[in-house]
Amino acid sequence: MSDASSRAVLLIQTAFIGDVILATALLEHLHQTEPDTPVDFLVRKGNEGLVQNHPHVRNVLVWDKKKAKYRGLWQLLQQIRQTKYERVITLQRFASTGFLTAFSGSPQRIGFDKNPFCSRFTMAIPHLIGAGIHEVSRNLHLLDPAYEGPLTPPRLYPSAADEAAAAQVASLAEDKPYICIAPTSVWFTKQFPEEQWLKLLAALPPRYTVFLLGGPPDVAACQQLLERSNRPHVYNTAGKLSLLASAALMRGAVLNYVNDSAPMHLCSAVGAPTCAVYCSTVPYFGFGPLSPFARVVMLEEELACQPCGLHGHRKCPLNHFHCAHGIQTSQLLAVLAEAEAVKKGEMVSW
Repeated sequence: MSDASSRAVLLIQTAFIGDVILATALLEHLHQTEPDTPVDFLVRKGNEGLVQNHPHVRNVLVWDKKKAKYRGLWQLLQQIRQTKYERVITLQRFASTGFLTAFSGSPQRIGFDKNPFCSRFTMAIPHLIGAGIHEVSRNLHLLDPAYEGPLTPPRLYPSAADEAAAAQVASLAEDKPYICIAPTSVWFTKQFPEEQWLKLLAALPPRYTVFLLGGPPDVAACQQLLERSNRPHVYNTAGKLSLLASAALMRGAVLNYVNDSAPMHLCSAVGAPTCAVYCSTVPYFGFGPLSPFARVVMLEEELACQPCGLHGHRKCPLNHFHCAHGIQTSQLLAVLAEAEAVKKGEMVSW
């Protein structure tokens, strides 16, 4: 085994798309501080496209959670043990990835102290939610517990094919400015309501083309939004672009309106201008946008029930969902005006 292979690191993040995107900050940090260290990345099936061709990833390991979940976990453990990683780092607090880390055979087994298997880690790092600590910062402390430097942003690398797909969609705007809207979320209380998006679509300046973004499960919702808006030059691209192609399209937008969800992190990973609409959750949890131009829009009044949880709910626990319905369209338009000024160079910096 070569010296490089014996220093190899395995990063484990088998949660959702946004979690994987944020984890790419560790790839950037490792590349900056240990450019000769090979890094492998373990993700859940369906997310491998995010890092399959990442320049700082040697191999991508995939865990199919929906098919032969536990047999697959056991097979992964055997693969991990055979590779003989110097460091295995789990970014999650779940038992499954803690199990892989704890029994990896690696001399350095690292994770958070809230993982059920943390007693078998060689280093367990405190996991603190709140206090303005961003998730990227929490993750970076797994590499260096004493790290106090600047926050390394996540980064994705769209391929030439991704760029071409994005350019083909962008051509529909005919060289005019465009806006992207990613209207959906896995969680109902993280999703700005359709009626609110319709108000925004009606109020946006007519010179803008609008692209609705989403994955295959979002096609119907985006199509309904398009049809109900009656606005010209709105295109439903949901299910038509890969995640990286969507990121490339968002990078060219004057502004991207997103929920507290994966598209926000896509923006962060390519430096796309972002207006993040927060409903039931708050940036204080540490999952806020990291683009150079990033603004958060929330209900301007304080609600005793907000936030109602770390992730979101299937419905508003109090059945009023005022944290979303109380947001004013003027707040969203104000961010667009600021983004336009930046685009025109009227502001010195973001």
